[in-house]
Amino acid sequence: MTRKQALVVRGGWEGHEPVRATELFLPFLRGNGYAVRVEESPEVYADAAAMAGTDLVVQCVTMSEITGEQVAGLSAAVAAGTGLTGWHGGICDSYRSSSDYLHLVGGQFATHPGKEPCERAGGQEDNYLPYAVEFTEAGRQHPVTAGVEDFELCTEQYWVLHDDLIDVLATTTHPARPWQPWHRPVRSPAVWTRRWGAGRIVVTTPGHSLDVLENPNVRTVIERGMLWATRTVSAS
Repeated sequence: MTRKQALVVRGGWEGHEPVRATELFLPFLRGNGYAVRVEESPEVYADAAAMAGTDLVVQCVTMSEITGEQVAGLSAAVAAGTGLTGWHGGICDSYRSSSDYLHLVGGQFATHPGKEPCERAGGQEDNYLPYAVEFTEAGRQHPVTAGVEDFELCTEQYWVLHDDLIDVLATTTHPARPWQPWHRPVRSPAVWTRRWGAGRIVVTTPGHSLDVLENPNVRTVIERGMLWATRTVSAS
């Protein structure tokens, strides 16, 4: 039986520890029969032959830059059946200057609301808030999230701008607090899938730090997302 080919692309902002974060999932991929290739930049996306032979892309690249040729290569590969998945800023805060990448993924990090100003000390923890991840009716039936109960985290809570081509499996709600300028609670997607041609995309927004990635609920969703996103049609 031919082994599935997984491509892990990592880099960008070091605050998300792209190397250590992706290393958490390499044993899972190999244990599920994937041959794993690791790249430290998106340059490989422009290699049509390499991408045609890739069944799953796991991306962990926050911010950074991508060329038009590279994003076109990634989009074409997904449309042809290559799966794409990732978590947090590594997939939905990547390549901010590329509208084509945003169009592919379907959602873009906008902000992570912070604590009351008088409680802030100047570190990343200023943006750590307690919040709930709540599964939608679709999420309670989807293979990526079925059987996972609503859960709570205390970490960055992503506010995501998105379109309606995504299938939302879980949401999170940003309350309207007195020190913030919005006037009513805002619901944001926390986990979603997207069909792009023959390909499948899964985005999981929690995952700011290693302890969040090791949360059993977060890890389950990410790992199931890898399996579900993997190519389901034969590469030509």
